[in-house]
Amino acid sequence: MPGVVAACAVLLAGCWSAPRPAPEPAPLRPDWRAVTLPTPPGAPGRLLLRDAAACGGRWFVVGAVADAAGVTRPAAWSSPDAAAWTPLRLSARSGYGAENVLRAVGCRDGRLAAVGAKSGGVHGNPRVSTWRQLADGSVVEVPAEFEVFGGPDAVNVGRIAGGPQGWVIAGNRGTGAAAWSSVDAGEFRLVSGVPPLASDAAGRTWAADVAAGASGWVLVGSSRAPGRLDGDPAVWTSPDGLGWRREPLSGAGAPGDLQRVVRAGERLVAVGRRGDGVGAWIEGPGAAGAARAGWRPGGVLERAGGASAQVAGLAAVDGGLVAVVLSGAGGAAWFSTDGGGWSPVLAPAPLPVGADRSVAVAGAGDRVLLLVDGAGGAGVWSARMPGGPG
Repeated sequence: MPGVVAACAVLLAGCWSAPRPAPEPAPLRPDWRAVTLPTPPGAPGRLLLRDAAACGGRWFVVGAVADAAGVTRPAAWSSPDAAAWTPLRLSARSGYGAENVLRAVGCRDGRLAAVGAKSGGVHGNPRVSTWRQLADGSVVEVPAEFEVFGGPDAVNVGRIAGGPQGWVIAGNRGTGAAAWSSVDAGEFRLVSGVPPLASDAAGRTWAADVAAGASGWVLVGSSRAPGRLDGDPAVWTSPDGLGWRREPLSGAGAPGDLQRVVRAGERLVAVGRRGDGVGAWIEGPGAAGAARAGWRPGGVLERAGGASAQVAGLAAVDGGLVAVVLSGAGGAAWFSTDGGGWSPVLAPAPLPVGADRSVAVAGAGDRVLLLVDGAGGAGVWSARMPGGPG
């Protein structure tokens, strides 16, 4: 009898054991193909790759070429298919522009606009320039007064996006989150120190990325209340890049931020830190596809390492979204059909983390382009993305 009781106890313990966690989704294995970028005309040197974009049947990559002494010159490439690439002709109009590293690129109607910088001056601050592509395909530096992007209030000039209304650059000033707006990328107007972009008694605002939405612009970042070490994710929208309003985020319980945003079909999807991990936020049609549902939490990419995580890239393709996250544990790529469930993606090379390292992604159709620039040099790969989780 005691043996029977013991056996039953063992069986009951097995019946009431805690459920096992769901297995991690199998990684996707895209058919990555290495891409060769020809060295632009001029002295040979190391390619510095910083960003990529695609629109209107054209792909773009931007960065610079650095010679053996470390002197840089801006560089950009274009392709109709993400396979065969041609260097673009760049014309600098300032001494600093001639040494710019193009670090952010946007795209509109098959033409690019870019943000570049070169440290200089007495204090070694970044001297920022914008660049735009002309009808003949050449890319020219656009002169601007120093205070437009620099000056005593300068903090950073970040990412750039093109859309039906023109162009917007995301960045920050001493007053908090800021934006620069232009109709044709020929002259940018600074918008800063105005509610609700500016920091106030409720918190210090920070803008990280911008995208064109269905009815204007969306700016994403964070707001950190006084006395707090962490912040909360924040979203601002504008019909014209000049007047902005703060958007509510439903279910914003965990601290965090938003670092990248992209339009994916009918939705806008943003990715950033959420609590101890990295997660997505989604704006667009609800489950029934009827009325717009506002911003709501999406799926989790990484459940740990959020405190140091950097979302290096986010791109939309026909089948969904591709994100790249860099953290202390290394870099990882992810895929989702809608911002909900995310699956890991096997990258064609290690994704570097640290200073003077860069990773970027761009997408169009069913193809994604991945840039990796690390200690071993720069590389570019393209692939067609398979399906993934919903």
